[in-house]
Amino acid sequence: MFVTRKWAPAVGGMETYSMRLTEALREIEPVDIVALPGQADGMPPTAAALMFFPVRVLVAMFRRGRFPRVLHLGDMALWPLGVLPCLFLAKTRIVLSAHGTDVAYHRRGGLKGRLYGAYLKLGARLLRGAKVIANSRATAEVARETGWRESTIIPLATDLRGTDLRGDAPAARHNGRLLFVGRLVERKGCGWFIRNVLPLLDPAITLDVAGTGWDDDEIAALDNPRVRHLGSLHGPALVHAYAEALAVIVPNIETATGEYEGFGLVAPEAAACGGVVIASRSGGLTDAVLEGETGLLVTAGDASQWQAALCDVGNWSGARRREFTAAAQDRAHAHFSWGRAARETLDAYCCKPIAVKVKS
Repeated sequence: MFVTRKWAPAVGGMETYSMRLTEALREIEPVDIVALPGQADGMPPTAAALMFFPVRVLVAMFRRGRFPRVLHLGDMALWPLGVLPCLFLAKTRIVLSAHGTDVAYHRRGGLKGRLYGAYLKLGARLLRGAKVIANSRATAEVARETGWRESTIIPLATDLRGTDLRGDAPAARHNGRLLFVGRLVERKGCGWFIRNVLPLLDPAITLDVAGTGWDDDEIAALDNPRVRHLGSLHGPALVHAYAEALAVIVPNIETATGEYEGFGLVAPEAAACGGVVIASRSGGLTDAVLEGETGLLVTAGDASQWQAALCDVGNWSGARRREFTAAAQDRAHAHFSWGRAARETLDAYCCKPIAVKVKS
């Protein structure tokens, strides 16, 4: 049984994960899904719906006539639902998916951060032996900070596909512009790149930014004659932007708050579409990029390394670029697939049932 509070019509990465993973799982083995749909305008479920969701889950379990062999909770905040079968002495294997903020919110500090950290620590104590499926090694490390020590790493997948580049001459061409795709928040490094790396590059090289504004400093950095803000891109427009860019940059930086990139889906997306990916060796990006195969990794926050990597890619011959993008695309299609993610998830289910510590 897969249980999630992240489901359409709500939109987001966790919603996509829940829906595509369960689709791929069902192609291999029967899976019951208990999902809490979002609101019609794309927003998450209401507080009232969240409050009654545990009742829905329990009813679904009883309707089955028996508790599930495996209970997979779609994010770490749902851990209390893992207690339900244990209270009835059911031998159910508990598995939780960890994405990013759902394990790292305690790092933000303040009252909310401390309370959430205590909440996760309580879950780790009650559900000893529960298996955490982390989307990257970085996410698994953060989960251990609150006591979740049993984990396996299963990178995410992407459905985006570009034109098959094998033997295709257009792969050698690019538009001479760099591309950043993502939310404009400090840790994603767009503002840092504009201020510290762009001035080091040939003045003819410009930057396209496809994303929505969140942080005032990041938005202010866009006020640069060499930067063009495209807003959000989706579907064919995003696929073409990835493939046509001189390079797709993912310049994440370390921040004082300790926030990190849980995975970095832009990297495999861009590689699958025929883009040349250059990303920071930081957080989950080390699992989102197969170094030298689907992209290049450089030291986070090192402007000189970024300059060198971009100059090198800019000097590639047409044949070199065609060879790299075709191979990267093939590798991304094979590795960052939902079929692979589903098979590895089923392997992760093969763990012993856990006991829950409940005080009488």
